[in-house]
Amino acid sequence: MTEVPIPARLPLEPARIPLTITSDRSWTRLRFREVWEYRELLGFLALRDIKVRYKQTVFGIAWALIQPFFTMLVFSLFFGRLAKMPSDGVPYPIFCYAAMVPWSFFAGAVSHAADSLVGSANLISKVYFPRIIMPMAVMLSGLVDFLVAFALVIGMMAYYHMIPTLQIIWLPAFLLLALVTALGVGLWLAALNVQFRDVRYTLPFLVQFWLFVTPVAYPSSLLPEPWRTLYGINPMAGVVEGFRWALLGTAAPGPIIAVSAVFALVFLVTGLFYFQRMESIFADII
Repeated sequence: MTEVPIPARLPLEPARIPLTITSDRSWTRLRFREVWEYRELLGFLALRDIKVRYKQTVFGIAWALIQPFFTMLVFSLFFGRLAKMPSDGVPYPIFCYAAMVPWSFFAGAVSHAADSLVGSANLISKVYFPRIIMPMAVMLSGLVDFLVAFALVIGMMAYYHMIPTLQIIWLPAFLLLALVTALGVGLWLAALNVQFRDVRYTLPFLVQFWLFVTPVAYPSSLLPEPWRTLYGINPMAGVVEGFRWALLGTAAPGPIIAVSAVFALVFLVTGLFYFQRMESIFADII
């Protein structure tokens, strides 16, 4: 009997289903739950930022104190002694330094947040995680600098025999206002810096200009109403005046705080939506 060879059975090819991958560039979807799931990475990046910032430095974390202190000395000489700038009835050095502490936190947080994505290009292009974690980690690490610089405020108050009142319980609220403002501005600049590298060159001029339009070296009481209230369009004006009121007992800031709070939220909300809009293309163009 002749055996007839049976042809080998060819494996069936899987059905080819067309798959289209699109990037999520929605303006309305903010993944807050996803950020919470990566909270351990957020803490690790914040700790790494602190270590890298002061690694192999002579003074270490004392730089967080040196910068606002010497700026206060310069302002005290030129604005306090030579220009005779009013200081709302408190000694000018502590008047100025109480404003420099939140301002230094804001300026440092914004500057580092703007470069947080570009500076971590290798990490962003290889591993997925919510990109908003990068500027948020910078904000958290900046709080350590804030606490170091704030310690000198307590020492200066003791030197000038100034006792804090119950108004100091509002201090965390003004710190939160500074944090919201810094995060909102930082998100805008971080996203823009990925697309336009000119941001890193314009940032020093922006921070310097913002310093002089914020009542750090002078009181906002120099402005008459309604211009003083409108001054709150700059959220840091409300932060600075709030810190002085809570710590030094200066005149109550009034409606400038409400205006600053509104515009701080505007910066934050618009920054979140713009960052979310551009997040999907960061890895492609960074």
